[in-house]
Amino acid sequence: MKMRKSAEERKNEIMASALRLADELGPDSLSVEAIARDVGLTQPGVFRHFPTKQAIWEAVTDTITDRMIDGWNTVYSRGGQPVEQLRELILTQFRFIHTTPAIPAILFSRELHAKNNRLRETVFNLLAQFHQAIASQVTKAQDAGTFRRDFNVNDVSFLLIGLVQGLAVRWSLSGRSFVLIDEGARLLDIQIQLFTTPYSHILEDGKS
Repeated sequence: MKMRKSAEERKNEIMASALRLADELGPDSLSVEAIARDVGLTQPGVFRHFPTKQAIWEAVTDTITDRMIDGWNTVYSRGGQPVEQLRELILTQFRFIHTTPAIPAILFSRELHAKNNRLRETVFNLLAQFHQAIASQVTKAQDAGTFRRDFNVNDVSFLLIGLVQGLAVRWSLSGRSFVLIDEGARLLDIQIQLFTTPYSHILEDGKS
């Protein structure tokens, strides 16, 4: 006898489908009809759980936010030196993108930038929280004497966030032809080295 799925199970199934189809079709092509077909429901069946397509997007972005923040909190709970925590925060982002590959497409979609104010505000606030988390560890690393003090904290934070976003886009455009986490760790270590090495030494090394 086939077991009837609970409302919570159906909601999770619909959200998972929305993320998967946003990756496969693109966020701007995502439709309730496609979601319904993917999960084996009628469109009215989907609307019983989410009254509008906007409600599906809101639930998806709330889920992404919760998962990201849970990942950051896991890093904090492990403790460690500021640079270690900084590195783990960024690697956690790469791991999350690897398991949720729709994120790069969502970040540059018309759905985010022009059509859906709620989605845009949620993503912007999430990026602001990530910036704050990175800036906090950069400040601690400077106070500990690990990072150079002549760099602006916000500049360093935006450079690190730019590494995540830029590499995620390259990974997506390349057809995921490389291991995102490994390449992210390699480039991150280069950036961290630049923040901890006096600029004069970089110039001297370049001349040798």
